[in-house]
Amino acid sequence: MKKLLLLFLCSFYAFAIEQSFLEPEEAFKTSFEKKEDKLVFNLKLGKDIYLYDDKLKFFISKPQKIDIREDLIIPKAKAYEVWQIHTHDLNIEIPYDLLKQRANSDKVEVQIDFQGCSKKGLCYAPMSKTASVDLSSLETVKDNIQKIEKSAVALDNGAENQNETDIIASSLKEGNVLLVLATFFGFGLLLSLTPCVFPMIPILSSIIVKAGDSGKLTASKGFFLSLVYVLSMAVAYTIAGVLAGLFGANLQVALQNPYVLVAFAAIFIALAFSMFGYFKLELPQSLQNRINKTTDGREKQGVVGIAIMGFLSALIVGPCVAPPLAGALVYIGQTGDALLGGAALFVMSLGMGAPLLLIGLGAGKYMPKPGGWMDSITKIFGIIMLGVAIWMLDRVLDPTVIMYLWALLLIATAIYLKVYTHILVKLITTVIMIYGVLLFVGAVSQATNPLNPLEKFTSAKTGVMISEELNWNLVTSNKEIDAAVNASNKPVMLDFQASWCVACKELEEITFKDPRVIEKLKGFTLLRADVTKNSDEDKLMQKRFGVVGPPALIFWDKNSNEIKASQIVGYKNPEQFLEIVNKHF
Repeated sequence: MKKLLLLFLCSFYAFAIEQSFLEPEEAFKTSFEKKEDKLVFNLKLGKDIYLYDDKLKFFISKPQKIDIREDLIIPKAKAYEVWQIHTHDLNIEIPYDLLKQRANSDKVEVQIDFQGCSKKGLCYAPMSKTASVDLSSLETVKDNIQKIEKSAVALDNGAENQNETDIIASSLKEGNVLLVLATFFGFGLLLSLTPCVFPMIPILSSIIVKAGDSGKLTASKGFFLSLVYVLSMAVAYTIAGVLAGLFGANLQVALQNPYVLVAFAAIFIALAFSMFGYFKLELPQSLQNRINKTTDGREKQGVVGIAIMGFLSALIVGPCVAPPLAGALVYIGQTGDALLGGAALFVMSLGMGAPLLLIGLGAGKYMPKPGGWMDSITKIFGIIMLGVAIWMLDRVLDPTVIMYLWALLLIATAIYLKVYTHILVKLITTVIMIYGVLLFVGAVSQATNPLNPLEKFTSAKTGVMISEELNWNLVTSNKEIDAAVNASNKPVMLDFQASWCVACKELEEITFKDPRVIEKLKGFTLLRADVTKNSDEDKLMQKRFGVVGPPALIFWDKNSNEIKASQIVGYKNPEQFLEIVNKHF
């Protein structure tokens, strides 16, 4: 009898315990919510239920299986015994833009896998939930809502919550077409004063000098040659910009790899030696014969060569990102209007090339007649072409090696100019020689800035220590960005940069070395994403923040909220940088 009673009590106790566990549907209540621009996965945990972080997985299951967890913002897990777990309800946002980009399809199925346990001692079997999304039907709704929201923001806040890029993109949508195009031409004129356009000046000048070798170079001919160069440059910028806006494939960025840059630098070195008279660069004889069948064959050869050089120069020499360019690309990407966006990019490129037209006009008018002077000018432009080659290799080689190359070029230039006896030339020669020697000394001391070759010596004298430099934390994926932002108890600044980015070097050498900027950024957690290789992870990071190319600065407040109005695109000097940052921090 006692045995039967004991057996009954044990069975009753086991049954009671079993009944205290929640059913899987009660332990993990899930739902999908389709919003205007994202799919939200809601997971509500029952009492005493927790979720394993490593078992929480997000996929695109159709049309093909793609892991997207690293592209999403997942709440930080906490330690429990030897595992990382979630004990609170989850609301995970999956942007439609991400789904469309990764799946490359309008019909997408999303799958979420998860597994968890009860703290009472029961572990549930792995579970899976799916949702189908038709992105084609949601696209129009999303765009309309965004337009309404942006209009409301602009009316209520005077566009205070928009950054420069957003404001320019909005002006394209809502402004008068002729006024928009005139504005973008003005943007181009301003951009012509940036370092991105400077290398094109000696390239075009050397082309005109070469044309002057063959005979008369009138003002009209000089202007025509410049116009061919500028129009080819504008076409290249427009094509690259429209492709970047429509497909996210930035042709300029794709060409900024070491092999292309070294090859293009080699072309400039070859052009320089051609100007020194070692050989003559010409089209292949077979192609020359075809062109020369016409009466103006020689003219056509020159025009084709200039057009090719202008097209390639725009793609490889000066890939600078500035708010006007970024705004046009954002507009094209959001609206698909390649016509107006492309027209804006084209007139902006013409504005950038306007000073080049003046150079062609002036060179054609004031170029010395062929003879001894012309020969000397040609050789000087050969030296300048070598400088352009070094400027391009700066994106590939170690900075100290570049210092040596600049030193050798300047010393060699000074030695060459010694043959002239004019007092002004002698003075210039002496200055070039001294600066070349200073660059060589700087290179030996491991200096990296050609504009400050004695930085290692002056910093020791003035007491500027390495500790006063900014401390950057490198991030290589969206997951690492989220982890760093969530772990910080300070505002966060993320810097997108690349070794081939000219404006990035300006930010680094001027803005980020300003004492006022350093003092301000001491209160920030500083992150840096190096997108030099333009890898898939690099593209995903840029896509997430709407960055069309470096430099770009993204900000979060100390509560990990992104402050979109403070986003900075392109180079800003210390005063402009502090003005933007001080508005929000």
